[in-house]
Amino acid sequence: MTTESAKVQTTKRATQGSVISAAGDKSITVLVERRVTHPLYKKYIRRSTKLHAHDEQNQCKAGDTVRIETCRPISKTKCWRLVEVITRAV
Repeated sequence: MTTESAKVQTTKRATQGSVISAAGDKSITVLVERRVTHPLYKKYIRRSTKLHAHDEQNQCKAGDTVRIETCRPISKTKCWRLVEVITRAV
């Protein structure tokens, strides 16, 4: 038998949200909102999650809409990286 290296194919999750903080060096905090249905009342309610992402060029500021995707853990809380800035803050 031949031993071939197994090709590991990982799927990266991508999401978009708005930057709420860019105070850290090469770090941003992104607020991702989603709509879920209430189990009893069947009404849509908003839920949000704060994600910490890596911004290599420090190009984001608060209010920007960005697209982020998963990556390897960069620090204790950062496991997302910035892909692109969709819209800039005014």
